[in-house]
Amino acid sequence: MSILAADLDARDPLAGFAAEFDKPAGQIYLDGNSLGLLCRPAEAALREALDSWRSRAILGWTDGPEPWFDMSRKAASLLAPLLGAEPEDVMVGQSTTVNLHQLLSTYYEPAGPLPKILIDEGSFPSDRYAVEGQVRLRGREPKQDLVVVPAHDELLDESDLLSRMADGVGIAVLPSVVYRTGQLLNMSRISAEARKRGVIVLWDCSHSVGVVDHRFWKDEIDLAFGCTYKFLNGGPGSVGWLYVHPWFRHSPPGLAGWFGSDPARQFEMDSTFHPARDAGRFLISTPHVLSLAPLIGSLELIGRAGVSAIRGKSLVLTQTLRVEIDARLQRFGVRVVTPFEHDHRGGHLSLRHPAAGRLSLALRARGVIPDFRPPDLLRLAPAPLYTSFAECVRAVDILEEILATGAHNQFPDRDDRVP
Repeated sequence: MSILAADLDARDPLAGFAAEFDKPAGQIYLDGNSLGLLCRPAEAALREALDSWRSRAILGWTDGPEPWFDMSRKAASLLAPLLGAEPEDVMVGQSTTVNLHQLLSTYYEPAGPLPKILIDEGSFPSDRYAVEGQVRLRGREPKQDLVVVPAHDELLDESDLLSRMADGVGIAVLPSVVYRTGQLLNMSRISAEARKRGVIVLWDCSHSVGVVDHRFWKDEIDLAFGCTYKFLNGGPGSVGWLYVHPWFRHSPPGLAGWFGSDPARQFEMDSTFHPARDAGRFLISTPHVLSLAPLIGSLELIGRAGVSAIRGKSLVLTQTLRVEIDARLQRFGVRVVTPFEHDHRGGHLSLRHPAAGRLSLALRARGVIPDFRPPDLLRLAPAPLYTSFAECVRAVDILEEILATGAHNQFPDRDDRVP
């Protein structure tokens, strides 16, 4: 272990949180930007939901320490501080892509003077599928109505994004953190400049929530959505969320469902839809109780740590990784594509190497769990609540050994085993 890493670990105010997580034995887990680890509060909350189901059956909706009827709004109240938002502006439920469809179906107006949607060339595939699907559902054609902004050497140019918000663009779907590269966009600046152009920006915050200190209210973010199974540690396939600024919140949902009703009138079973006053109006159907429960446990843990402290440690973790990689792995052709500046870096680093797929498999064989994105990107995501500085340095040690000995050459060209 390096002296610097040992000193950083000794002074880490978040070090004690690692004991709350179940880390696979013998592994250095650097894939928290794909799936966060299980924490004890999440497991306890899930067990409580199961116990309520067992002992109360349908009465679990209204009885017990955590009535299921209120779980979605409780999760929103716990998530809102991580977003710099008010609980009434946040809805927790459904899946990430369903929430994108919900926002687009509500705020996309192809019949108006600004019928086009802007996305980035490297957007997460599900986002693009949803955008193209919404365009087709409205009787339009993606080839004409989708403005696709290319990246330059994998990175997005913010000025280029803004310059393309002309010629009929009414809504933009952009990532807060680009999933392939870890580039963090300036959400406040882009949102403000887009507003001057009459463009609503809809942010995919899946790779930033829980590791970036968001200020949605202060930054006047229009719309946002994201998942909860990465840095929020909600579990595989856990529910998604969305955020709607108050100046948009009173729009009727494009996709209406009974759980979006005013809670005081929901069980009237009226044939007329009476939407909730808060962002709960964007719920469509019954909340997924067994997915919400562990998220609530994890959010309570994250709340105790504080997102500002998490962001501070995340920046030092990724900086430590970068310093080690630049000093020791450039001779093997490894290049970090993630921006160096703190203001432009999310919670993970992306390394480019032509043998990235083989390196991913070789690392896993040695107990280091990274993430591969074809054709040549290796992503390393140290999670501040359970990754140590010593683990980061050791991971680079192992990667250096693999490259120096050519151990990765015994593996196939790709790593296709996980999403």
